Amino acid sequence: QVQLEESGGGSVQAGGSLTISCVASGYSEGPDDWGWFRQAPGKEREGVAVSHRDGTTAYADSVKGRFTISREDAKRTVYLQMNGLKPEDTATYYCAVDIQFGLGRLSEPLDFDFWGRGTQVTVSS
Repeated sequence: QVQLEESGGGSVQAGGSLTISCVASGYSEGPDDWGWFRQAPGKEREGVAVSHRDGTTAYADSVKGRFTISREDAKRTVYLQMNGLKPEDTATYYCAVDIQFGLGRLSEPLDFDFWGRGTQVTVSS
C-alpha cells in the first residue's frame, strides 16, 4: 500500500525559512508527479508547488520566488524549501503523488491519487 509521510513542519517567525519533506513507500514504479498542497483553517485546499516527472515545476503565484520544490527519485522523497515565510503561509501542508494519471496539475488536487496526512507550518508575525 502506498504511504506518504511528511516531516519538518514547525513554527517560525515571519521572514524565516523552513524545509519540509515527504517520503513515499509501498510502491516501486516511478518517477511520478509530486505536489505540495496546503490548507488553512476555514479555507479550501490549494496547490503550492508541483514537480513533474519530466523535470518541470510549477508554483502558485503566492509562493513564486520564495518556495522551491525538489525531489530525489531514488529516495522517493520530495522537499519544499520555504523562504521569506509570511503569516499567510500558515497552514497544514500535504504532499501528494500522481502515480497513475500523469497529469499532476497544480490546480487539480484530484489528479493526485495518494496523499500524506500533513504537517503543520505556523508563521508568526
